[in-house]
Amino acid sequence: MHADSLILMGKVAATHGIRGQLRVISYSGLTESFLSAGAFIFKDASGRFQQQDVAAVSVHGKKLLVSLKGFSNINEVLSFVGNEVFLYRDQLPAPEEDEYYWHDLVGMKVVTTDNRLLGILESIIETGSNDVYVVASDDKEYLIPALADVVVSVDTKAKIMTVAPAEGLFDL
Repeated sequence: MHADSLILMGKVAATHGIRGQLRVISYSGLTESFLSAGAFIFKDASGRFQQQDVAAVSVHGKKLLVSLKGFSNINEVLSFVGNEVFLYRDQLPAPEEDEYYWHDLVGMKVVTTDNRLLGILESIIETGSNDVYVVASDDKEYLIPALADVVVSVDTKAKIMTVAPAEGLFDL
């Protein structure tokens, strides 16, 4: 198992019922990836990874219900609560053109079209209408909307995002 090829996809929030199901919060809109994955990789609080085969996954409101092969009651799955859920990169579909996985964006340098370094993209806030990139420098934090007219280019190989901020965006 190569940790550098693992993608954080969610977290086990709780058990569900008494038959050993887990409630998983997805950090991704890609429920299809969860539904088609034959196995999940779990990381516990001590940092230990373990792979488990999946028996079934279903969407339950905003969460996923997961049944693991070989686990049939609540007592057997309690140790998974709080674990992070990972998939291998090759378990995910290739993104469409001009679409990116969050894990490919976090850590990028963010510069303006006039080549001014704003900082590093540290996290992404999902707002419903569009994502917002949280970019931090030593002394400032910028909230940049993930809109086509603001984000001019993304170079995943060079790890650089170029933005054309709307007038007044950085004046606050």
